[in-house]
Amino acid sequence: MVDWKKIVESFPEVDRPKTKKLGFNAKLKWTGIVLLLYFLLLHIPLHGLGANALEQFEYLSIILGASFGSIISLGIGPIVTASIVLQLLMGSGMLNLDMNTHEGKIKFQALQKIATIAFIIFEAIVYVFMGGLAPAPELAGTSVFLYIQIGLVIQLAIGGYMLVLMDEIITKWGFGSGVSLFIAGGVSRQIFISALNWLPSPTNPNVPVGRIPFLIQALGQGDPLGALIAIIAIVATIVVFLLCVYGQAMKVEIPLSFGRVRGYGMRWPLKFMYTSNIPVILIAALMANIQLWARLLQNWGHPILGTFSGNAPATGLVKWIASPDIVRSLVVGAATGEMVIQAVVYTALMVGGAILFSVLWVKTANMDAKAQAKQILASGLQVPGFRRDPRILESVLNRYIPGLTIMGGALVGLLAAVADLSGALSRGTGILLTVMIVYKLFEDISRQHAYDMHPALRKFMSPE
Repeated sequence: MVDWKKIVESFPEVDRPKTKKLGFNAKLKWTGIVLLLYFLLLHIPLHGLGANALEQFEYLSIILGASFGSIISLGIGPIVTASIVLQLLMGSGMLNLDMNTHEGKIKFQALQKIATIAFIIFEAIVYVFMGGLAPAPELAGTSVFLYIQIGLVIQLAIGGYMLVLMDEIITKWGFGSGVSLFIAGGVSRQIFISALNWLPSPTNPNVPVGRIPFLIQALGQGDPLGALIAIIAIVATIVVFLLCVYGQAMKVEIPLSFGRVRGYGMRWPLKFMYTSNIPVILIAALMANIQLWARLLQNWGHPILGTFSGNAPATGLVKWIASPDIVRSLVVGAATGEMVIQAVVYTALMVGGAILFSVLWVKTANMDAKAQAKQILASGLQVPGFRRDPRILESVLNRYIPGLTIMGGALVGLLAAVADLSGALSRGTGILLTVMIVYKLFEDISRQHAYDMHPALRKFMSPE
C-alpha cells in the first residue's frame, strides 16, 4: 500500500507553525517577507539567456505572476495547471478521493505536489528547448549551446520550486495564499507603471507610457481622441474596481444560534461570489497557457493551436480565446463584425469556464454543504428550533450553496470578460483578480486582528 504521507514528506516543504494560531504581527511579517522576496526574484535574470521570445507576452506574465526572462519565468503556471488537472480528474470521476477524510486530503496533497513538480520540469524544458527562452542564437550548433540550455532548465526549475515553497509559507504562516499574492503583486506593479510612468513609450517615443501623463499631454496638445482613450482606460479601471467591491459585499446570511448559550446567535455569511477569485484565476491561467503553447508550437513549426501576426493572435484557437480591444476600436471607428463575434465568444468562454471551475472548486476544497455543515456544528452553532443534526443543517445550506456557486462564478467570469474588453489598465482580468485578492486579504487581516484583540471570539466564530 502506498504511504502518501511519506511521499509528501519526501519533498522539501515548509513546516506548519507549532502553535495552532499565529498572531497578527507574525502573519503580517511573513506575508511582507514573501512579497519582498517575490519582487526581488522578478528582477533576477536567467544566466546564459540570449533570446527571450516570450517577453512580448506581458499579459500572460501578469496572469501567471511571472516575469519572462527572470528566474521565476514559470510563475504560478505549474501550480495552477496541476490544480486544474487534478480538479478535472476528480470532477470526471477518474480520480476518486474522499476530501472529507484525513487520508483523502493527504493523498490529494501528495498528488498535487508530484503533479506540480512534474509540470515545473516539463514547462522548463518546453520553454527552453522550444525556443521561448534560449541561449544566444550565434551559439546554435555548438556543444556549449546544449550546456546552456540545460543550465536554463535547472534555473527555471529552481525558481519554480521556490514559488511553491513561498506559496506554502503564505498558506501556513501568512494571510491568504501565495498564488493570489503573487498575482496581486504583479498586477499592482503593472497598474502603477501603466498609470503613472512618465518615461517615453518604446514603440512611440513621443508619448509617455503612463495613461495619466499621456492624458495630461493630450489635453495640453489639443488631442481630444487621445485624451478620450486615456480617460476610458482610467474610468474602466475605476468601474471594474467598484463593481468588484460591490459584488464582494453581497452575501446571504443564515441565522444560527449557539447551542450552549441560550438566547444568543449569529448570522453565518455565504458570499454571493462563493468561490471568490479562484475560478477566474484558473480559467485565465488556462487560456494564458493555451496562448503561450500556441506561440511555442508556432516557433517550433507546428501551429496546431493557431498563429500570431507580430504580438496579436491571427488564426486558429488562440484568435478566439483572445479578448479584442473592442472599446478602443469603437472609439476610433475601427470595430468590425468579426471583432464583435470574438468579444461574444470570449465572454461566453470566460463565463462558462468560471462556472465550471467554480463547481469543481467547491467539490475539491471542502466548500460544499456537507463540509460547511460540519464546520458550523464544530463551532457550537445550530439552526434555531432544530436539533443538532448535520443532515438538517446540510439541507438548509443546500438551498443556497449550489445556486451561489453557479451565479457567483458566472458573475466573476462576466466581470472579468467585460473588464478585459474595456481596455482597462493592465488588462481587466488582472485588475479584477487584484481587487478581489486585496479585498479578501483585508477581510483575513481584519478577522485576525479582531481575534487578537478579543481572543474569546475564536471559541464562537472560528470554523476550526
